[in-house]
Order: sequence, then C-alpha cells, then structure tokens
Amino acid sequence: MNNALWIAVIGTSVMAFSMKFAGHSVPERLLSHPLIKRINLLIPIALLSALVAVQSVTTKSAIVIDHRLAGLAAAILALVLKGSFPIVVLSAAITSACVYNFF
Repeated sequence: MNNALWIAVIGTSVMAFSMKFAGHSVPERLLSHPLIKRINLLIPIALLSALVAVQSVTTKSAIVIDHRLAGLAAAILALVLKGSFPIVVLSAAITSACVYNFF
C-alpha cells in the first residue's frame, strides 16, 4: 500500500481520538448551559436531514430527480399518516422500486 495512505489513516485516527478526548474533558458546568443543551438536541436532526437530502437528490456532483425522491415522498406521506417504522420503510422501498422498474 501507499505510505501516504497509511499516514492519512493514522493522522485521521489520532485527530478523531484527540477530539473525542477533548469532548470528554469539557467541564460539566459548560455542558449544562441551556443553550448548549438546545444546540446538542438539534445537531443530530440537522445532520440526518442533510444526509437524507444529499443521498436522495444527488448523484456524484449532479442534482437528479429519480426513484429515490419518490421513495422519500412515500416515506414522508407515511410519516404524516402516523405509520409505524416498518410501514414507513416498506412504503419507501416499494415505491422506489416500482418507480425504478416501471418508469
């Protein structure tokens, strides 16, 4: 393997460990602030929303409208209708597969 690749892997591992250690070293009084708590509640929602948006409407560097967007629409509709998790996933998968195969 390439030495540059191993240097990048080890460097990334050291940075990840350092950031995780720094996160555990933050005093409790800073983490218990109401603004910090509110931000920490919203970060996973924002990250997951961005991931869903990027994965459902992009291919490489282009924006596309295809079967994935139909599946996402079906999942949103199932969520609005208060469907359970398996119903949401199955409706998205079936809709996406039907649009991919028949249109």
